Amino acid sequence: MIQTLGQIAPTLAGIGDIHPAYFVAPIGGVAALLMAMSFSKSVMAHSEGDEEMVTIAEHVRQGAMAYLTRQYKVVAGVFVLLVVFLGLMAAMGLQSPMSMVGVPIAGFLSGLCGWFGMKMATNASARTAFAAKESLNAGLTVAFRSGAVMGLVVVGFAILDVSFWFFVFNAIEAGGHGSVGLEAITTVMLSYGMGASTQALFARVGGGIYTKAADVGADLVGKVEAGIPEDDPRNPATIADNVGDNVGDVAGMGADLYESYYGSILATIALGAAAAATIAPGSLDLAMRLAVAPMALAGLGILCSIAGVFTVKAKDNASFAQLLKGLHKGVYVASGMIVLVALGLLLMLFGGETGDKLKGVTSGLGIWGSILSGLIAGNVIAYATEYYTSYEHPPTKRIAEQALTGPATVIISGIAEGMKSTWASLVTVVIAIIAAFSFAGGGENFLMGLYGVGIAAVGMLSTLGITLATDAYGPIADNAGGNAEMTGQPPHVRERTDMLDSLGNTTAATGKGFAIGSAALTALALFAAYIQVVQTQITTQSESFIQKASFTTPSEDPDFNPELYAVYEGYGRFAVVNGSGAESYTDGGMVLR
Repeated sequence: MIQTLGQIAPTLAGIGDIHPAYFVAPIGGVAALLMAMSFSKSVMAHSEGDEEMVTIAEHVRQGAMAYLTRQYKVVAGVFVLLVVFLGLMAAMGLQSPMSMVGVPIAGFLSGLCGWFGMKMATNASARTAFAAKESLNAGLTVAFRSGAVMGLVVVGFAILDVSFWFFVFNAIEAGGHGSVGLEAITTVMLSYGMGASTQALFARVGGGIYTKAADVGADLVGKVEAGIPEDDPRNPATIADNVGDNVGDVAGMGADLYESYYGSILATIALGAAAAATIAPGSLDLAMRLAVAPMALAGLGILCSIAGVFTVKAKDNASFAQLLKGLHKGVYVASGMIVLVALGLLLMLFGGETGDKLKGVTSGLGIWGSILSGLIAGNVIAYATEYYTSYEHPPTKRIAEQALTGPATVIISGIAEGMKSTWASLVTVVIAIIAAFSFAGGGENFLMGLYGVGIAAVGMLSTLGITLATDAYGPIADNAGGNAEMTGQPPHVRERTDMLDSLGNTTAATGKGFAIGSAALTALALFAAYIQVVQTQITTQSESFIQKASFTTPSEDPDFNPELYAVYEGYGRFAVVNGSGAESYTDGGMVLR
């Protein structure tokens, strides 16, 4: 199907079929990496503090990188086995040979995001604590922009990976080195999500287990056995605890959301190509527009996220509610901007009238409604998670009140509130799926409805650059508080870092809710894309068998008629019908009377 990469060069002049909106995606990806580099330099320009602060930060940094190095060695071995397996599949004709390249690259880029994010987070914690000496806003800015590095690196690498392969395969196709069509190209790209998923599995599960083990271990040996407070320098397990915060909520969460972001775009591209084949068979223009839309939307979302980062700030005497409002402002600005630019993008691609490009199934406004469903759902899930985890709201206050009677009632109350908290996210996701399916014309064309669900997931994740920044901010602020405590900083510094830490606990929980909600939409889109791929392959195989059966009747047969056709009856049998209506059966290439 796909030839060597060396064939790309002479075909670049033949890629005019790619819609110009496609180029928004790589532009957004490059902008994300450039801004991540800029934020990293601005954070590193701040002082890390006195010698003791530097020493504590270095211990955490060494522990975090030691864990990450060990994890990546194990994952590398898994990827070697995976590439061998994909090679065997390719040799049997069951998989494209390019999967042997695309899958490990996707996993490598996801791991690279984790490495950059971990490096930035561990470098920023002491700088955040030291900046808090100056003002609360200075500490918030350092911590949040450090988190933004992780967010922008994730979306930047993911969209560049997707847009690169889309460009390469279409360039090869346009140069005459392949004749499989856009639908088959998107099917091959869909398999690359396996790389991101494999990396996320180890980062999320392995990192999560380490995080909780270190946290509980530090509390047991410190608070329970020795009777010393949390983050006390006399407890060596506090270093492991701080390492765990970064492992779980920076590298782990980053890999998790990288997988959702990457998978949602790939699934929507594949569903778009499949839907176009049912709406306007043979129309490359419509297929290209539907495939380009999620990539362009992701690129625009990156630019909106960058703008949102610059709006996050707080007054020095800000309360917890004001700090939370400051973080929300950035997310809401980015969400509001993407709503407007997405409308312009979709009207340009599909028009505002139902019959313009999509043959009466839906319109640009309908697909925009699907995107809006995803965006609103993401914000509702974030608010619901915040409501059940912030100490400003009744649920956490009710749990705290139970401490008056003992730990048992605290546990019971916590479990009860946790169970109650799931209903809002669950109902929101269900409503978002139904709305996205309906807006995209699912009643007229089932595949377009599924495309609507996919692009709703892309819409929810379009502002991931800033959403992930608010989540990665959490462990940075937590580590800053630990550093201030262990180095005996003045009370006003610890008061500020404690406030930033409390804010970080809420944003970390919000990020988890957002990750689960987006994963639900992405999983549905991926399942739909998988089913569509299977149906396409079955159809292709059936057509080849029918053609084979149609030509098995010998030409010397007195009943021979060139207008033969075959109908597959199952179990390897075809009914071959000739022009006179007589039936014969073929099995294994032999005509049976």
